[in-house]
Amino acid sequence: MSQQLDGLEPGLLWKRFFELTSIARPSKEEGKVREHVLAWAAARDFDASADEAGNVVVRAPASPGREQAATVVLQSHLDMVCERDPTSPFDPREGRIDVRVDGDWVTADATTLGADNGIGVAAAMAVGDDTSIEHGPLELLFTVSEEQGLEGAKALDPSIVSGRLLINLDGTSDGALTVGCAGSDHTVLRLPLRSVPLPSDHVVLRVGLSGAKGGHSGADIGNGRANAIKVLGRTLSAAYEATAFGLVSIEGGVSRNAIPREARALVTLPAMTEAAFRTSAAVELESIGGRYAETDDDLALSIDRSAAARVADAATSRRALDLVEAIPTGVIAIAPGFAETVETSTSLTVASTLKGVVELASMTRSSNASALDDVLASMQAIARLGGGEIEVRRSYPPWEPRLDSPLLASAERSFRRLFDASPARAVVHGGLECAVLGQKLPGVEMISIGPEIVGAHAPGEMVRISSTQRFYRLLGALLDELSR
Repeated sequence: MSQQLDGLEPGLLWKRFFELTSIARPSKEEGKVREHVLAWAAARDFDASADEAGNVVVRAPASPGREQAATVVLQSHLDMVCERDPTSPFDPREGRIDVRVDGDWVTADATTLGADNGIGVAAAMAVGDDTSIEHGPLELLFTVSEEQGLEGAKALDPSIVSGRLLINLDGTSDGALTVGCAGSDHTVLRLPLRSVPLPSDHVVLRVGLSGAKGGHSGADIGNGRANAIKVLGRTLSAAYEATAFGLVSIEGGVSRNAIPREARALVTLPAMTEAAFRTSAAVELESIGGRYAETDDDLALSIDRSAAARVADAATSRRALDLVEAIPTGVIAIAPGFAETVETSTSLTVASTLKGVVELASMTRSSNASALDDVLASMQAIARLGGGEIEVRRSYPPWEPRLDSPLLASAERSFRRLFDASPARAVVHGGLECAVLGQKLPGVEMISIGPEIVGAHAPGEMVRISSTQRFYRLLGALLDELSR
């Protein structure tokens, strides 16, 4: 194990986690990490199965005397969001993460850490090795492409899973048991750019917005962080009012479930108005920066000369900017009965310009199915008013709490016995595979647990060491209780 993690407890979990940090595992490229898990299982003579989607189930036998207990499924996902600062020599997509310990935290230098959901994968493997934990028969379910719309869970062959008590290990709430999550829809709004040749007296400027903190579009949406695409759009719209320009392209964001940290656009304008454009853009960003002084204090604008052959006409350029402005981003509603829990939100996550068409991809989350429909209706109206087309991708429904679940009752008893306190019941705004697995596995009871993770999906992601210790203790105690 890395010297940075050497000596941390629980040792088996941190050993498995550190191994994962050197394995490239972006969504849809989980082959190497799947081979790693299967090799681990084979070395212990554990039976294993995989379905056509690449999901894996490893069957760990019961502790002696616990063979008659109900089978428990420990579920986690193999993929991670691979983000990095542009100048970093490290890259999770290549299995290069600089793991560091900072006080009570394990973190990564200038990249995502992959604690989401590497900690869950490591915990499941650690339980398989840990003879101090008493448990019944286990099915360790490792899914793929969770970060891409829960696609692995959606494609799961349910015949490879027999257990109907499922503990999802993708939680991020210390002191709480997660009993529900938001569902989501994805929309892609497309606007063709009517292009014309670049006038001879025009200059081309590359306008870049950087320094946004980013984060998880579910877990961090309530923190009021800046969305780089929206900030760039607001800056360009203000500059357009001072001096009209043509739009060549707009780009930003890298993942449909991460708040964009950077965005950029190519614009053209008469050379004589360049100074006015630069001044207006700078003034607007300074104004915007005041709004985000407490959350994103490093917002920066760069404007450099570039080149292009064609540009959108004036009407289409204005319409594209209006669409970026109009698409809602942020918290829309708070969940009734769950103080300070976001019920509904939308995030403009990816902007791109492909073959003369601007694409604006958004993700809407809600624990209220009707609210998802309301936001979708608004997005469709925005597309119609803006002269664009919209593609709707229904992703997954909300996971609705089952508060009378015997599994939940067992988890609460285990928690109180360990920590002499009652756990909170949480409904999280991020998506969890329980939303899909509840439909795939009829009759299944589910809860989600996990340690405190901060900054998932953004460079500098951190997981708390003491919280991880409590999480693993709770997992062991619950498995013990469920197998008695």
